[in-house]
Amino acid sequence: MERGPRIDPERIARELDWNLLRTFVVLAESRSITEAARRLRRKQPSVSSALKRLEERIGRKLLERSPGCYELTDAGRLLYREAVEINGSVLRLSTLLREIKDEVQGHVRICVASHVVCPLFDRALADFHAAHPAATIEIDVKPSAEAVAELRAKRASFAVCLVKDRDPRLEYRRLYREFFGLYCGPRHELFGRKGLTLADLAGHAAVSFETDRLHDALGPVALLRAQAGMGERIAGLSSHLEEVRRMIVAGLGVGPLPVHVARRDVEDGLLWQTPPYSGLPAIDVHVVWNPHAARNRAEERLLQLLLDMVAATPLEERTYG
Repeated sequence: MERGPRIDPERIARELDWNLLRTFVVLAESRSITEAARRLRRKQPSVSSALKRLEERIGRKLLERSPGCYELTDAGRLLYREAVEINGSVLRLSTLLREIKDEVQGHVRICVASHVVCPLFDRALADFHAAHPAATIEIDVKPSAEAVAELRAKRASFAVCLVKDRDPRLEYRRLYREFFGLYCGPRHELFGRKGLTLADLAGHAAVSFETDRLHDALGPVALLRAQAGMGERIAGLSSHLEEVRRMIVAGLGVGPLPVHVARRDVEDGLLWQTPPYSGLPAIDVHVVWNPHAARNRAEERLLQLLLDMVAATPLEERTYG
């Protein structure tokens, strides 16, 4: 456990420079002083000097640097966690300072997992745009874990993603439920074959999502693969549904897709569903937001519209496939 001089909280609050904290956030997210200086577009001695000043004001060593070693101390990790929160709040201050007008304006940034296909979500976007055409929307496709990290850092308005472990600092609402089936493409030897059983999948290569692991958000899908005897050979892996689909269609292996998403490809002869056909794993997709983040009026209106639509729609109508 690190020990150091007694810290005066009032002195830190009085003397701490936000620019030093911002520099430290970049240092903590880099692999060297040189890399941090490049990202900050500053000279290396300037960044080293900023780190030294911050350590003097905090009264703790924040970063261990030696040949072959570049890592945060315990105090550094604690400061980084808090500084990221502060950074997000400062970056979003403009949302509170904009001139208030009768017309709802502002930018909404939504982090969305790649396999989100949800009519209710689409309807919320359409209704919001019809009511507030001056507002702008950005949809950033990210793996679910990265989407949640963006919310913690207050860099996103809200997220639509899978959830494994709930962060007590965030709020969650189930948006919809989907079921995953297994599929192969036209070049695969199982394509078009009727009367298949789960045993017919044993030994075949698999294609899947990066979160398709027993301990991760798509754990039930990983279990399904294991039960089919396809747990060993992973021929293709991606965090994006479009790329998982591409590899399945190309014949790399049998892979999971949401049933309601794959339906059109099955009808068009691009995909063939393999066993099992019942008892498919159910996966819940959530709306996630940070209640401590400052939001502009556009963000508030869209998030509330979506939550109101979820509350007014029974889960059976938000269950696809």
